[in-house]
Amino acid sequence: MDKNKILAFRKEMKKSPFKIWLRAFLLVQFSFIFGVYLFHDIGNGYFKWEWVALLILFFIPVGFLMSHIVPMQANIEERAVTLSLDKIYLVLIWILVIGKLLASYVFHVETISDVIMCTIIGIMGGRLGGIGIRVRKLKRSNNFI
Repeated sequence: MDKNKILAFRKEMKKSPFKIWLRAFLLVQFSFIFGVYLFHDIGNGYFKWEWVALLILFFIPVGFLMSHIVPMQANIEERAVTLSLDKIYLVLIWILVIGKLLASYVFHVETISDVIMCTIIGIMGGRLGGIGIRVRKLKRSNNFI
């Protein structure tokens, strides 16, 4: 692949549709994987579906608030919104995933592991929704729609 094609592809990857679909895919992937763990833990009596729903609903606003720190800007020339990497969110998710792994595989505290999984799903979902709203608002204010 020549250098111009690589640069064009990287430029396209920064645009909001690609980033939003990527985040949606990651949310579905995490939800599926964590759903398997939650199904197992609930079946063994460690956790309850009501707790799952409450925890996810509790952390959606946290994710929504975190969407406000995602660097994004309107590119007038390309009539697109571009998003950059949010390092705070990336570090937070890694810490939570490592905490989940330690809680379940090292300390064998399934309840804490389940709380962490619900936290991750809630934050990811709220953040995705907040990013979508911010992108739409930027597109409207710059007449991209």
